Amino acid sequence: MVERLYLPDLLAIQLKSVVHLVESGLIKEGKVLIHRGLVVEAERLASEGDTLALEGLERLANICRAAGIAVEYVGASSNGDRLAILEEARRRGASLVTCDPITAKMASSLGVEVLYEMPPPPFRVHEIFTDEVMSLPVKEGLPPRVKRGSPRSWRLEEILDKPVTREEMELTLAHLMREAYTSLGTDAFLEVDKPAVKIFQLRDFRIVATRPPFSDGFELTIVKPKIRRRLADYSLPMKVIERLETQAEGILIAGPPGMGKSTFAQALAEHYKSLNKIVKTIESPRDLQVSPEITQYSKAASRHNELHDVLLLSRPDYTIFDEIRGPEDFDLFIDLRLAGIGMIGVIHATTPIDAIQRIANRIDLGMLPSIIDTVIFMDKGEVEKIYSLEMTVKVPAGLKKEDLARPTVIVKDFLTDEPKFELYVFGERNFVVPIKKGEAHGEAMSRPAFKITSLLQEYIPDFRIEEDKNVIRLYIPEQYYRIYIKKCQNKLLKIARKYRVNIEAYPS
Repeated sequence: MVERLYLPDLLAIQLKSVVHLVESGLIKEGKVLIHRGLVVEAERLASEGDTLALEGLERLANICRAAGIAVEYVGASSNGDRLAILEEARRRGASLVTCDPITAKMASSLGVEVLYEMPPPPFRVHEIFTDEVMSLPVKEGLPPRVKRGSPRSWRLEEILDKPVTREEMELTLAHLMREAYTSLGTDAFLEVDKPAVKIFQLRDFRIVATRPPFSDGFELTIVKPKIRRRLADYSLPMKVIERLETQAEGILIAGPPGMGKSTFAQALAEHYKSLNKIVKTIESPRDLQVSPEITQYSKAASRHNELHDVLLLSRPDYTIFDEIRGPEDFDLFIDLRLAGIGMIGVIHATTPIDAIQRIANRIDLGMLPSIIDTVIFMDKGEVEKIYSLEMTVKVPAGLKKEDLARPTVIVKDFLTDEPKFELYVFGERNFVVPIKKGEAHGEAMSRPAFKITSLLQEYIPDFRIEEDKNVIRLYIPEQYYRIYIKKCQNKLLKIARKYRVNIEAYPS
């Protein structure tokens, strides 16, 4: 009778897969082979603070001794990589014990018998995500918690009363990776698969795993979109729907993190698809839940200029860019929009004007309405503000009557048609001036108010200024008020003394 041989790889040792197989009775006899290269690797990892493999080797030796199963060390200590393990298993006719999906597929292709088994996970992700659970953030050494509620109102709740160990987290990730590779290309896809960072999509779940040295500990975050909404669910006025369908081709969806920007972008993508428009997305990672007819491109998987070339050649009617972050993203968004492609960009911003400025600072101001014509600001899952942009030639707010008229971008509240901001070039600088009622029709600011506005504009993107005889009142958003105190207050007091006015500043 031929003796059965079992050769575990590094992950199977770390997750104590052989121990599980022996304890469950799947391995009752035969011999366990341990590659010397894995012993050297376990020692190296332990010297760096990761003792999982060393502990796994110890448990494996103890369980085999107790069960009367022989253990033999094989192979060269100088090489314990994946190919060396596979070659050793093939040469000896051993069954490869693994918890890694890639290793399992390679072994099968080489004709090596595979035991792809691992202990059960400490918790089952699918059972945790009830209707109210938004995400599951887990970090080694801490009890796992869920984020329960909705974007409007949520809370963190512990689901276990004991901390999660590194081994339990590795085991949870290994089960998720196995499930992902089983349905790769249909219900799952990988964005990043590196030793320290893994980002992948498994059906509705977006999964991000980080290890040292990228993070200070093993962290696993699983997010599931709580709701899928249609554009009709937002109860937008017909005036807005008509603009989105017939006029808006450069749209920014702005707002703080977690306020429903991507959910609205997803609803807009489906709405355009229902109008027989060709819609594509640029994502990193790809986590929008859209119909199969909408092609999703991965920014992380593309090389330089590939997305630009593909989209220019395929000419979609609309492209959802979720989300715009770095300089290359802004350049791509701007270039595609100027090429005539309808663009919807998702962007982090605390106010609508912040989002507009992030584009305006990268281009000639006169081109801004050609790139951005509509800004939709999200808050707590709902549309809070809608701004439109248009170009005109006028005396901008903040300049005196005798100053020359110049091209001015007017940012209006789309529903009321009330001007909210004006953007113009004065000298070599772009100015963004908040508008109060009546000022948009050409009323000139006083000289001190203009000086104050010019100074504030250098540090604070959003504020309101009012004049009442010799009193100038400033209304600064709370998030910028500390900046005002630190960088603006003393300078403004000098202006006030020079022009003999009083300045009153209020957080708003």
